[in-house]
Amino acid sequence: QVQLAESGGGLVQAGGSLRLSCAASGRNYRINSMGWFRQAPGKEREIVAVIEWRGGNTYFADDVKGRFTISRDNAKYTVYLQMNSLKPEDTAVYYCVVKTLGRAEYDYWGQGTQVTVSS
Repeated sequence: QVQLAESGGGLVQAGGSLRLSCAASGRNYRINSMGWFRQAPGKEREIVAVIEWRGGNTYFADDVKGRFTISRDNAKYTVYLQMNSLKPEDTAVYYCVVKTLGRAEYDYWGQGTQVTVSS
């Protein structure tokens, strides 16, 4: 089992910044990648950004490229999502996710943290 603790959501004006954090605990040695999904009201859940735990390779959704960065602290088993130049369309619940070794899907999800961007 892997437990995830998210923090950093909130309300920000358009053009502002927020940083989300997600700390993993439990069977951390099984973590293959960590990242973030989001779900806006009335929309399907979508991937935002992911980072490979060992190699550090990253993936970003097209609409956040150049605005969001993802990083990790291996010692703390924590992943960060730095969100800059936020837009109202970034408003969503953001979920921290973990994919463990040998799994094709993200098998651990955080409870979610609300990000609201006002225009």
